[in-house]
Amino acid sequence: MDLVWWLSYMALGGVVGIMAGLLGIGGGGIMVPILTALFVMQGVPHEHLAHLALGTAMAAIIPASTASLLSHRRHGAVRWEIVRSLTPGILVGTFLATFLAALIPTSGLAIFFACFMILMSLQMLANLKPKPTRNLPGPAGLGGAGLGIGGISALVAIGGGSLTVPFLTWCNVKLPMSIGTSAAVGLPIALAGALGYLINGWGTPGLPDAAMGFVYVPALLLMAPFSILLAPVGARLAHRLPVAMLKRVFAVMLMGLALQMVYTVFNA
Repeated sequence: MDLVWWLSYMALGGVVGIMAGLLGIGGGGIMVPILTALFVMQGVPHEHLAHLALGTAMAAIIPASTASLLSHRRHGAVRWEIVRSLTPGILVGTFLATFLAALIPTSGLAIFFACFMILMSLQMLANLKPKPTRNLPGPAGLGGAGLGIGGISALVAIGGGSLTVPFLTWCNVKLPMSIGTSAAVGLPIALAGALGYLINGWGTPGLPDAAMGFVYVPALLLMAPFSILLAPVGARLAHRLPVAMLKRVFAVMLMGLALQMVYTVFNA
């Protein structure tokens, strides 16, 4: 593996860590488009580009989700009864969605990813937040919500925060608890997603030698430690920089990356 790829994956992990610490968001929105571009330059076959990027990003979210969960747990900001009710649906929805993703061509996954990220970016730019107008549903309702959150998260390689936090806020869960609880359910999303992409890509011809299914191990091993190490740097910067303005800049950047992914896929 050439040194330039090592440095590229390290830098990507660092950027993801800083943005996660600074804004509490990032993950797949940054990783998937850039991984797709890097895989094109490394000669990965077109039909595997999006699947390998999604699977690798899901696996890379695991350590970051673990660190985030432990941090929120220390601050007592996790509603564990909600986590227990959401998790079964999340595990099933995330895992099954990876089988759906395996059936969708790279171009279709790229378009779905771009549409989702653009919608999320517009929501951030408009600062739209759901009003707390209802109470939490029972275990069956939360299980169904988890199914949907997990399914979408697997198709765009996110930890679910952009879906879980608005849902819980809408259900009258206070924002700090919504964020902490979302961080807790991000771990089962990442685990089920990574496992599903690993299984679905196992034995697929044309993947890089160092890939385990649709998870490219060198990228995972190089990104993960740098994202964890630099997340605290982003958290410290959050107290010194105009986060509201940075969030708008980040939203525009997400749109650009999403469109860049579509361009990359259709011109690879």
